[in-house]
Amino acid sequence: MKKLILSFAAGLLSLTATAQQPGKSLLNPTNHALVLIDHEGQMAFATKSISMEVLRNNVGLIAGGSKIFNVPTVVTTVAEKSFSGPVFPEILETYPESSSGYIDRTTMNTWEDRNAHKAITGKNKKKLVFAGLWTSVCIVGPVLSAIDEGYDVYVITDASGDISKQAHDQSVTRMVQAGAHPITSVQYVLELQRDWARKETYKPVNDLMKRFGGAYGLGIQYAQDMLKH
Repeated sequence: MKKLILSFAAGLLSLTATAQQPGKSLLNPTNHALVLIDHEGQMAFATKSISMEVLRNNVGLIAGGSKIFNVPTVVTTVAEKSFSGPVFPEILETYPESSSGYIDRTTMNTWEDRNAHKAITGKNKKKLVFAGLWTSVCIVGPVLSAIDEGYDVYVITDASGDISKQAHDQSVTRMVQAGAHPITSVQYVLELQRDWARKETYKPVNDLMKRFGGAYGLGIQYAQDMLKH
């Protein structure tokens, strides 16, 4: 009987230990690189699948989140000085061009640009997270290319956009069919936080959400003020 009880207890401990291990498909601050592609004025002017206010907030979330968690991040532009213009202020604020060294391209597919490809693969991460404009061109190209090279790829769909909802949706479908994982901006940041007991990032994440997290951010502000939490 004693052996049976000990065996049962050991089994429970084993189950508990297993339950505490996060899934391998989950993102954490050290297992991926973030790639921000062509969040520029000229690309934004024709984006209709998402409102520009929402898109900018979502870009602010993922840029800020990646900075908080020290995620290796690549910012790349297309014809920045001659046509597409500067990146969103939300990116400039977090990753100033002078210190981050944006990679400007002529290629629509980031993966085909030698410098961009080197910068992305040089992060030595098997998981890559993409967001950018437009979904059907500047995101589909590198996502499908990275998958072909064996990378585990995620696409932040609400920090990306296209000239129509159909163009965006069909592009996401195509990437998912090829093996990409669709995620959202709030999901991305909270997946990195994962545990509110991580005090070193607790306040920065909540401050980020209050600024860019829409209704969720207002809820945090309300709770902190009214509940003095």
